[in-house]
Amino acid sequence: MTEGVRSSARLGAARLDPMGALRRSHACGAIGTELIGREVVVAGWVHGRRDHGGLIFVDLRDRDGLVQIVFRPEVAADAHERAGDLRNEFVVLARGVVERRSPETVNPRLPTGEVEVVVHELRLLNTATPPPFAIDEDAGADETVRLRHRLHDLRRPPLQRALRTRHVLYQSARNTLSELGFLEIETPILAKATPEGARDFLVPSRLQPGEFYALPQSPQIMKQLFMVAGFERYFQIARCFRDEDLRADRQLEFTQIDLEMSFVGVEEVLAVLEELVWRAWRDTVGVELPRPFPRLSYEEAMARYGSDKPDVRVLLELVELTGVFRGTSFRAFGAAVEKGGVVKCLPVHDADALTRGEIDRLESFVKKELGAKGLAWVRVTADGSWQSPIAKFLSDAERAAIAERTQARPGSVLFFAADEFAKANAILGRLRTDLGRQLGRVDERAWAPLFVLNFPVFERGDDGKLTFMHMPFVAPVEEDLHLFDSAPERMHGTHYDVVMNGLELGSGSLRNHRSDVQRRIFEILGYSKAEMEERFGFMLNALEAGAPPHGGFAFGLDRMAMLLAGAESLRDVIAFPKTQRGQDLLMGSPSAVEDQQLQDLRLRIAPAPKGGDA
Repeated sequence: MTEGVRSSARLGAARLDPMGALRRSHACGAIGTELIGREVVVAGWVHGRRDHGGLIFVDLRDRDGLVQIVFRPEVAADAHERAGDLRNEFVVLARGVVERRSPETVNPRLPTGEVEVVVHELRLLNTATPPPFAIDEDAGADETVRLRHRLHDLRRPPLQRALRTRHVLYQSARNTLSELGFLEIETPILAKATPEGARDFLVPSRLQPGEFYALPQSPQIMKQLFMVAGFERYFQIARCFRDEDLRADRQLEFTQIDLEMSFVGVEEVLAVLEELVWRAWRDTVGVELPRPFPRLSYEEAMARYGSDKPDVRVLLELVELTGVFRGTSFRAFGAAVEKGGVVKCLPVHDADALTRGEIDRLESFVKKELGAKGLAWVRVTADGSWQSPIAKFLSDAERAAIAERTQARPGSVLFFAADEFAKANAILGRLRTDLGRQLGRVDERAWAPLFVLNFPVFERGDDGKLTFMHMPFVAPVEEDLHLFDSAPERMHGTHYDVVMNGLELGSGSLRNHRSDVQRRIFEILGYSKAEMEERFGFMLNALEAGAPPHGGFAFGLDRMAMLLAGAESLRDVIAFPKTQRGQDLLMGSPSAVEDQQLQDLRLRIAPAPKGGDA
């Protein structure tokens, strides 16, 4: 029998006290020197107990903090006796008088550390089994254990602070958008399946056998319909669902700050986004971000940083060398250029700290983790010579061009990637951030907001066919409409992202308010007229009913909360998150359902394929 169970059995149900007329007067974290001499009533969980052979000290915890309560036999013998049976996480209510601690017992680490409550009456409201880990800053427990015992985990100060931060973020967003004239309107959770870049969660219909709802990946179409309906400014803190693989910054269900505006261009939308982000940082962490936010085009971001969500605090930049190796005799680079790829370089100056062993480790990393074929490099030695496995393959003219463009000098190490555009940038973009932080090439700004603009409308998929880069409703820039027939892959869209410290906070765009433009995009994506009508007929009809120019945005609220709370994972800012296998370990979901429920929905569970996952 555990100690908590033994204590519970010893105390018995008769010893559990009702609160009666006694009510909490102050939060534990609110007991300060201004209350000395006053009677207070505090309630919470026993965080720790110390018996000093006559005096019993208990740290009492609620969501606002800790306060020390003291039991003295000469003050309240019954309360003192009962305090001897208290254990961690028991729930108690105590009435007493606030006294100043003696100088040698003051705890400067606690806001309440100058005072204590001398207890006159103790009421035990509930017992508790022993917690599986310490309810402390660092639980010292594996995350799986913490998720299985999420109720205890949520009592810990870091998660309490994180969810409080999330609350302030909610209120800041609501207040800001309401002041800017937006209306908060809810959209359905049971919706129609539409292609938005991820797999839908499907919900079978009992009333319409064989047909399905989809949980919304976002309220994208519905918020556009609000604009057609004349609401002009909409927002919603919306729940969204995507059946995709999980990672540290992705969950199956997530929350967006979703908004849409009518009769606007890109500049009007960006002004709202900047105001919302600026106020969110001010309200939650007390930081006033510098304004206006810097801007980069998609092309410039990829050229300089190898990423469309760069952390611009890292003081390293990429250099484009594709033209240098057009027609080169160095086949490793020349072949990539001939296939339409790129050659890029990451120069790292004053890099004596990068040993040959470290370079070999980086090469192994990009091969295993990023799918690179290799990692070419050059070290410029103290006498100016080039030390490198590829140096002998480079002509004098190529060396001179590389040196000029990268500003190579003694002590420089140059890393090269020759591959498809996306892969070369992914490799060097990742090395840029990793090496920048490892070598201390980061400026001192805590926060670096950024707008990234002018993304392409289309990109090539793995099958070589054109697909949408962001989503199929992005409006192309007006001056590129003539490229529909000749070169759609060169069309730029009115897409814009908000980036903070290398994390994408959200994306948006102006939308197609003309049905002819929207139909043309669907054609390029391979939809037949019949498929357009089946999947998007209601949307196309709405555009033809008099749709105003409109645009909007969706912030990833979970990701914003993670940044603001200083958390390492989205799971630390979500009350009841899923594991990377999509499981809720506290509630035991997903789980099997009764046969009758399946029969009502006319569903049958197919056996798992042999050798496959269940």
